[in-house]
Amino acid sequence: MRNAAGRIAAAIRFLTIIPLPGNAGTGEDELAGSLLFFPFVGMMIGVVVLFMAVILQWLLPSFVCAVLLTCLLAACSGGLHLDGLADTADGFFSSRPRERILEIMRDSATGVMGSITLVFLLLIKVSCLDSLATDGMLLPAVFLMPLAGRTTIVLLMALQPYAREQGGLATLFYSQISRRAALFALAVFAIFSVCFAGVRGFAVVVASSLLVIAFGFYCRRKIGGSTGDTLGAVCELAEAVTALVFVLQPGGGL
Repeated sequence: MRNAAGRIAAAIRFLTIIPLPGNAGTGEDELAGSLLFFPFVGMMIGVVVLFMAVILQWLLPSFVCAVLLTCLLAACSGGLHLDGLADTADGFFSSRPRERILEIMRDSATGVMGSITLVFLLLIKVSCLDSLATDGMLLPAVFLMPLAGRTTIVLLMALQPYAREQGGLATLFYSQISRRAALFALAVFAIFSVCFAGVRGFAVVVASSLLVIAFGFYCRRKIGGSTGDTLGAVCELAEAVTALVFVLQPGGGL
């Protein structure tokens, strides 16, 4: 029980800015074993954002509500995943060889490509949430967005080796448990997506899975695997893809 509690605490510490008392979840073994709990942390964030969406929809116009919810999604992780997306964009779009790409991604400064990517991604999220606020699908969307993001992190870990020769924090997750954790995370993601959003939820699972496969292939081609930055990037991309799936209207609507 204590070991499970430590792993839950490690997942919360790694994926959110929630301050936890004591040293629970700070050990390397706890962090390495926390993958199984990533989807549940995603759901925890989803519940918080859903609750705020209910309040903000009642108080504010849809566009303002969408902006604040997008800010809240970013704030829950302290902007860590947005930073990973920006670093990934700066490196991948630099047209440099692998070693130089990894150096650029390690640089804390955000370049032009990273800034442009962040602007586009945030615009996609805000515009989608604004649209969903008017058709009654906002609540399931904001619940599933962080769940999709944290699930795709686990999936990408299972599909890709660690790209850097020198170990980083993310290397703790690349172990034999990652593939079992990925299957578990995908099952949890699928169950809750279908239960909360039916056909749209199933479409979210399919779209997120295809995203991981395509992005993983791109990462392998560019740098030979994944890093902490690409894990943050896939989380943000999955949230945006989830929002896009909810606003899709093939043939006039699902």
